[in-house]
Amino acid sequence: MFDLDGMEKDHAGLGSKMESADFWSDPEKAAIVNRKQKRLAEKIERFKKLESDLDDAEVHLDLAEEENDESEAEEAARQIDELSVLVSKLKLEQILSGEHDENNCFLSINAGAGGTEAQDWAQMLSRMYLRYCERMGFEVELFDEQPGEEAGIKSITFSVSGTYAYGYLKAEKGVHRLVRISPYDANKRRHTSFAAVFVMPEIEEDINVEINPDDLRIDTYRASGHGGQKVNKTSSAVRITHHPSGVVVQCQNERSQHKNKAQAMKVLKARLYEIEQTKQKQKMEGFAADKKDIEWGSQIRSYVLPALPTRQRFEDRTRDRKCAGGPGRRHSRLYRKLSSPSGKVVFHDGR
Repeated sequence: MFDLDGMEKDHAGLGSKMESADFWSDPEKAAIVNRKQKRLAEKIERFKKLESDLDDAEVHLDLAEEENDESEAEEAARQIDELSVLVSKLKLEQILSGEHDENNCFLSINAGAGGTEAQDWAQMLSRMYLRYCERMGFEVELFDEQPGEEAGIKSITFSVSGTYAYGYLKAEKGVHRLVRISPYDANKRRHTSFAAVFVMPEIEEDINVEINPDDLRIDTYRASGHGGQKVNKTSSAVRITHHPSGVVVQCQNERSQHKNKAQAMKVLKARLYEIEQTKQKQKMEGFAADKKDIEWGSQIRSYVLPALPTRQRFEDRTRDRKCAGGPGRRHSRLYRKLSSPSGKVVFHDGR
């Protein structure tokens, strides 16, 4: 399953390429090679650590048997538990063998039907994914956030950087449904809210995605949100519209208009590549068909949170899975990762 010799050979090959005299003549391609070598180095290091820890566990087991030492047995049991977690993670990464599973990704959340409730739900989802990325050691960079009128957010887009970031998050694409007693309803009635999650891989610069400048409309505007350092006093935010596909992306995180434009172009490139991939697979006509209406009947996942905790439940339609008991702390503990034999990765309550 783990081809250590092959990985070391590939790592050495990339190292030789980096030592060539003209390697840094093209900084963008050099950065791609550098990232690939870094990912291979991380895999090799983890595999060697696994072997080393396994040897240590065997030594503790031998000592426990020879000397009948309970403390050695406990230490061996602890190390075996840690090894089990590491092996499970390595197995999952072998399952994540898609073309772009190792890549960074962009994650967008848009509030759907439900008004303020839906906007609050979109913010809850964004907190969930941000906390998950933090626990996984992924780096997150906010690109754009549109606050709601009363509470929550209308939409948010951020990048997730880390090995297998897209592989771990790609199954989250779809419409998410929340059923709960609304805190914004004085009559304490049950409300249903929807939010759509889109996950797109970050496309490496060596993959050619042609974008005709004549097909773009670039608008600049003043950034919304928190002020400071003239961020709300200059037209630094950028919105790019791609006319042939109808794709609209925007970025207002940076103070520099040029940086915001560069970030927005990266997101546009990823979305256009996603459209082309969808067309090639002939699953649907264009990326727009992949976006279901953010309303009842389109959801891939439902979170039902009635007043009584004992009646809370979680439903995942992608795996036909149901479980009782909703997440106890939606914003802190959230959800534990599980993998299935099909390779899909989902969240469920972590209790």
